[in-house]
Amino acid sequence: MKLNTFSCLLLLCLLVSQSVKGDEEFTVEDIQVRGLQRISLGTVFNYLPVNVGERFSLDNAGPAIKALFKTGFFKDITLEREGSKLIVLVVERPSIAKIIFEGNKDLSKDDLKKALDKIGLSEGKVFNRQVLDKVEQELRRQYLSHGKYGLKIKTEVSNLTRNRVGIHIKISEGRVTKIKQINIVGNKAFDDKTLLRSFELSTSNLLSFYSKDDQYSKQKLSADLETLRSYYLDRGYINFSIESTQVAITPDKKDIYVTINVKEGDIYRLEKVKLAGNLVVAPEELIKLVSLGPGEIFSRKNATETSKAISERLGDEGYAFANVNMVPDIKEADKTVDMTFFVDPGKRVYVRRINMSGNTKTRDEVLRREMRQMESSWASSAKIERSKTRLERLGYFETVNVETPPVVGTSDQIDVNYTVVEKPSGNLSAGIGFSQVQGLIVNANIAQDNVFGSGKRVNIAFNNSSYSTSYQFGFFNPYFTLDGVSQGYNLGYTKRNAGQVNIANYSTDIANAGLNFGIPLNEFDQIRFDFDLRHTHLSTTAFSSNEICDFIFGNNGIDQCTNKTNTIGNPNTRARVDATGDSFLTFAPAVSWTHDTLNRALFPNKGGQQRFSAMATVPGSDLEYYKASYKHQVYFPLTRDFTFRLQAEAAYGNGYGKTDKLPFFENYFGGGTGSIRGFKNNTVGPRDSNQFPLGGSTKIIGNAELFFPVPFLAETKSVRMGTFVDAGRIDNNIGLNNLKYSVGISGEWLSPFGALSVSAAVPLNAKSSSPTGAIIDQKQIFQFNFGQNF
Repeated sequence: MKLNTFSCLLLLCLLVSQSVKGDEEFTVEDIQVRGLQRISLGTVFNYLPVNVGERFSLDNAGPAIKALFKTGFFKDITLEREGSKLIVLVVERPSIAKIIFEGNKDLSKDDLKKALDKIGLSEGKVFNRQVLDKVEQELRRQYLSHGKYGLKIKTEVSNLTRNRVGIHIKISEGRVTKIKQINIVGNKAFDDKTLLRSFELSTSNLLSFYSKDDQYSKQKLSADLETLRSYYLDRGYINFSIESTQVAITPDKKDIYVTINVKEGDIYRLEKVKLAGNLVVAPEELIKLVSLGPGEIFSRKNATETSKAISERLGDEGYAFANVNMVPDIKEADKTVDMTFFVDPGKRVYVRRINMSGNTKTRDEVLRREMRQMESSWASSAKIERSKTRLERLGYFETVNVETPPVVGTSDQIDVNYTVVEKPSGNLSAGIGFSQVQGLIVNANIAQDNVFGSGKRVNIAFNNSSYSTSYQFGFFNPYFTLDGVSQGYNLGYTKRNAGQVNIANYSTDIANAGLNFGIPLNEFDQIRFDFDLRHTHLSTTAFSSNEICDFIFGNNGIDQCTNKTNTIGNPNTRARVDATGDSFLTFAPAVSWTHDTLNRALFPNKGGQQRFSAMATVPGSDLEYYKASYKHQVYFPLTRDFTFRLQAEAAYGNGYGKTDKLPFFENYFGGGTGSIRGFKNNTVGPRDSNQFPLGGSTKIIGNAELFFPVPFLAETKSVRMGTFVDAGRIDNNIGLNNLKYSVGISGEWLSPFGALSVSAAVPLNAKSSSPTGAIIDQKQIFQFNFGQNF
């Protein structure tokens, strides 16, 4: 490197001595630049430290040439004098016309081009051979991060017309160098298997093709060493240390051996835990947040969580910049620790202004009524974050971001800035979908979730399938009053043919009108009242069973069926005489309570939701009955990508007064998506005299599901997979006997064309028939539901 630098300086001196003859000074009356092809004349004048009218001599030549060389645009520069003119002769460096990669498989051409662009080598730029020397270093760095240690690179430069070059980079990636063994030396309290279980790096296993955990990475190893350190510190080993780390690669560059030398030290226990400093908040409240106590083994994790919990509690009181420092007093003699949490709350911080931006359509008041943080009050981190969550749950925005910059010139004020990106809240759509249950589905929908930016919702919908035809109109105002009481009403007509969805043979025509009010009890709880007036016209078919005919006869005195053997050939089943049907008018008030702490409306991964609802037709209705249900689901975030959900639902209904049981068309059904997967839709439960599913008055469903990202699509938030266990029963009596079970895998995709859900499940205790030959369970391993909008 020293020789090259000396050679360049010697060459520069020779050029200067030969270019400008003599050492006399002269006044530059004109400057001419010759040899330019792509570089503009203005660029040269901008870098040239010589101006017209200035005196120029041999002493000025060296700095002028150096300044132009520094641009990297030229490979040769000569200065000449013609009378009082200064002539600048340049030879431009060639430009890069094309970069061709050959042999790359693990990294795409786009990724490689981006990597080279960072070091200044890309198509269209000036070619500099010194930068080319860095190519191998940069590409090797890229491939090393993918575990390719046997990499070979060959670079060729071809001269092209018009002072251009082409760069051909030949790559031989070689095989991936994998971790053969990870050894931990010096550990006595825990074996290698236990410690390595929490490592990101690992030796090859069945999932390594996806996780790449058997490919060595310096960054991953650093993270694993910190994980190892935390593992010991969380179990009382305060003096734990990592003495050294060795990474060795075999000569054939196929295997890597990692050795970690540790010193465990002794276990320390807590003797005293104290709070000190300016506590601000009542000590008894802060003590509840302390998650470690005397006599326990010291845990850095618990200490850190305590510090964080106290900071957050102070933040709720406006001390946004509070510091809670852990001060351990280690006693080596008796292996104990006195832990003091020193609280420095700082100044209480107030909110000057809450600013909204990005809502070009939605009115400010729609956003501001969701605010739980108020202006001119002290800043609460919990209220600021809760306000953000409420904006996200509106469904009007693609993204919601919040910033809390300090007010310039003050030490106790901040502004809270919410920035939203609106998404279309209204749509006019036609749709075609397909369901295994309903077959081909056609729908049309006019909906506006945010009418004129007011937050109100209006929708007109039409749906048609082999199962049902419906027309619906609805209006909903989430803020009927300033206190957040909501109001909605709906009108609709629905015609259903139950036989098309694996249910007993009958059809209904239902006209309904409803009014509802929702009253918020607190931040997470709401109670809702519904008042529905419904007219139901019920019709039998040639295949209607005894149970259906008996219900109509028992509740209206009209016998639509005779004891004549029907087309099924079952002498115990009566056939339809006419299709006049029967009509029932009911008025059914209902009440429901919802407790919702989910963090997202779609694909939540934290929080839960409980819902209890009850309805009953008023005395004097044509049918007198009641129904009640309870549903509870809770999400547990296991890791960043894995979420575990538990879900349970129970429901019961019955008749009262002049109606001796729950009307059969109000029965509960089980089986299929959203219920017990692996069993055919609606087939779990009691059957009628024709062996068709009739449903039951009691429903119990339970589900446990582990959600995880789709391999190779981990960053896609609209797709997820799961593995589940379903259990449940549909019956006419209360109990947990005869539960049906299934296990399987599931997939969900919120596609641009509609929601797609699929599952593949295996029933564990399905029975094909009873001793009398009656059908009991029907299996359906693969189930899906898909809708398309356009």
